Order: sequence, then C-alpha cells, then structure tokens
Amino acid sequence: MKIRIKGNSVRFRLTKTEVEELCSKGAIEEVTHFKNKPFAYAVKRTTKEGIHATFEQDAITLHVDERLLDGWNHNDKVGFDHAEKIDSETTLSILLEKDFVCLDERLEDQSDNYPNPKMESQY
Repeated sequence: MKIRIKGNSVRFRLTKTEVEELCSKGAIEEVTHFKNKPFAYAVKRTTKEGIHATFEQDAITLHVDERLLDGWNHNDKVGFDHAEKIDSETTLSILLEKDFVCLDERLEDQSDNYPNPKMESQY
C-alpha cells in the first residue's frame, strides 16, 4: 500500500493482493518505523456510509463503506474519491484506488500491481 499526501489531499494506492485482503478480511495496515516512533496507515471496511479518514495515535485510517468494497476485487472500478468537509473553510480530498503498473521504468517491484490500461492500449 502506498500513500501520497499533499496539502489537504491523501491518496491510497493498493496492489491486487491488498485489494483482495481488504475485500475479504475487511482491513489492511502498513507501518513505517522512524527512530522515535512508528507511523501507521490503514484502510478499514465500515458499515458507516461513504468514506472518511481519521488521524489518531500517529495513524491515518481510511474508513470505507462495505457496500463500496463489495465486489471491488472482481470488477474494473479503479477507485473511490470523496471530499470530506473538515470545517467551514477546509476540505480533505480522499482517493482510494487500485495501483497500476507505471508507464515508465521503476526500480520498485510492480508485479502485484494492476495492468495499466494505457499500456494495454498501445499494443
């Protein structure tokens, strides 16, 4: 699982195995260890409608309505987005998506990523 944070937006990208685990078990979590304390990020299935994010105890958790996740591991839907109102002037942009193979060469292992539709259309 990868996260990208910029300003008031957060994007979660999941590999095929992670999407499968989220849909079947209801949660996935990663931890990055820093010298002074770990930082965790997770995606969890919930019965609450829609998508929302929390930041508690040094962890970002994305809560996703179980109805959205139903069958996601077997369909072509790329992901889900949501604009979460924080206060009268602030909105958090949230994106959860399947991680595609990059079009350019990368050093990271992409063997568990989804095929990139743009790559397939080139042939």
